[in-house]
Amino acid sequence: MPLPIRVRDLRLIRALLLAGALLATLLTPLSPAYADSHAARESKPVHSYENAVRESVWVDTRIDGDGDGRTDRVAADIIRPREPARQGREIPVIMDASPYYQCCGRGNESQKKTYDEHGNVVRFPLYLDNYFVPRGYAFVAVDLAGTSRSDGCVDVGGRSDVQSAKAVVDWLNGRAKGYTTRTGGERARADWSNGRTGMIGKSYDGTVANGVAATGVEGLETIVPIGAISSWYDYYFQQGAPLYDSGPEWLSDYVESPAARARCGAVQQRLIDGAPRSGDWTGLWQERDHVPDADRVKASVFLVHGMQDLNVRAKHFGQWWDALGEAGVERKIWLSQTGHVDPFDFRREDWVRTLHRWFDHELLGYDNGIDEEPMADIERAPGRWTTDRHWPPRATGTVRLHPGKGEQPGVGTLGPKRAPVGAVESFTDDPKRGEADWAAQVDKSTPDKASFVTGPLTKDLRLSGSSRITVTATPNATSAHLSAVLVDLGPDYTAVGEGINTLAERTCWGAARPGDSPCYKETEADTADVDFTVFARGWADLGTYADPERGRPLTPGKRHTISIDIAASDHVVPKGHRLALIVAGTDAGLIEPPAATPKLSLDLARTQARLPLVGGARAFAAATRGAADHPSPRESRYEGLHRDPAADRVPGPSTG
Repeated sequence: MPLPIRVRDLRLIRALLLAGALLATLLTPLSPAYADSHAARESKPVHSYENAVRESVWVDTRIDGDGDGRTDRVAADIIRPREPARQGREIPVIMDASPYYQCCGRGNESQKKTYDEHGNVVRFPLYLDNYFVPRGYAFVAVDLAGTSRSDGCVDVGGRSDVQSAKAVVDWLNGRAKGYTTRTGGERARADWSNGRTGMIGKSYDGTVANGVAATGVEGLETIVPIGAISSWYDYYFQQGAPLYDSGPEWLSDYVESPAARARCGAVQQRLIDGAPRSGDWTGLWQERDHVPDADRVKASVFLVHGMQDLNVRAKHFGQWWDALGEAGVERKIWLSQTGHVDPFDFRREDWVRTLHRWFDHELLGYDNGIDEEPMADIERAPGRWTTDRHWPPRATGTVRLHPGKGEQPGVGTLGPKRAPVGAVESFTDDPKRGEADWAAQVDKSTPDKASFVTGPLTKDLRLSGSSRITVTATPNATSAHLSAVLVDLGPDYTAVGEGINTLAERTCWGAARPGDSPCYKETEADTADVDFTVFARGWADLGTYADPERGRPLTPGKRHTISIDIAASDHVVPKGHRLALIVAGTDAGLIEPPAATPKLSLDLARTQARLPLVGGARAFAAATRGAADHPSPRESRYEGLHRDPAADRVPGPSTG
């Protein structure tokens, strides 16, 4: 039983604590961001949102993208506290640079910027301004060149896109010119800013953040890319296989303002000429590949991606993450079970709290310990998250697995033993069928795929990171596409589609003013009981067998060997389930078909998969030793993990 404390003892303790705090304050050097950064662990909503300064500045990008003889200016709409918490304090910036503020909107409710009759900004989309401005941050929403109120042309990830946002970072640090109007000469200065900027955004917006960080610009302290592209080539193609039936010129036309569309025909043509539908690597793609420049990144990176994102596919986060790690960049990652979804809509309360702490640490210099917490948060099933100190875990090792012949054609084995010379499996491309069809008939001999499956696992088996398969195939035509997918065979309870449903109820995050509400529709997980889960994918044009940057016609009847990248993932195949590798042709709805419908024969002795298994080869051996019965549907994911209906809903008070 604790001893009672007398009142006079409490007074003495308080006096000693006060003296200690005062001494610590006197002896602690002031942070360049906020002097009380080590005394306060969290910024508080002490500023008036209603009275915040709202202004628009046009920043000179120093390039003439539309060729009109004058350098382009991009519009930056700003909201900031009217005065800092204390005199002399300057303000850090959270920035979202986007092409979508007028054409399409941002977030789950497609919010657009709105203006009054004088052109003054009234509404900033999303919650970032409502939540962070009262806490001492400025929020800056930049219209990329060629969109909304900005000059120039949209070049889809090229120099103009990146410079649109980089110029604003430079202006915030006194290195670029800003003006109070689009064409006038009155200068605007960011003398209220301390220059410390964090960029955030989903999809295209996050891609721009990646690109600006890859320039190494001073003053960009952190980026938070959500479902973002790391290489624009890999958005439109993978190893020569087209992922979409149109190129970047369609996206440029889609987001450009009407005025830009009328004057940017030359830029549109350069996009067409530089991105041939052949899938060949060109100078246009090289300019839009940020991965090789990861060693220039000075900002920290808090990366978020859905492992079932089939828009900006998972390869983007995997290759960017690996390159940043090799460059020694400070990193944090969230991986969800959703598709192309913002964490505000799949883990709202935890997300806002974590983002708040991240920006406090990176932009205000608060020593709140977030940099010492686990690197990775990973969603194992809807609403169920685990953490890892490092990602991928340091115990992860690359394991080589080989396909083998089975008892019926096209249905084989997967294990560490290489198939004998002469072992072959064949399939014929069927552009109408895809991964769900293949997985549903994994144990049946069908003409459109070859499947290779382990026995039921005796232990959980975790794959963490990027995989690769090397295939030796003999086609009967001059062109062929290949797909390789990894499948968890067994009953599960998982997210489907994009992974969320939008509800009618709203919850509020931050302060309000007329015309700008902080209240957003709640969401819940969109889930289903399934019999299998495709958790990683990769595609290639077999014509890139000799050169990944340039395709060539195949020689019918000749063997061709190619290595296919399988996108990063983190997935646990539970005890009792089976792991499958399926190799086929066109993955319907995910890649475009080749000119022919070829038949391909796989040389199994020359085919292997390299998978990142936590625990390495020993883990695979332990998980495949002996036999096990299939678990019940409620025993998926981890041993002993059961479905909790209360976890179906996104937690906490609740765009895209």
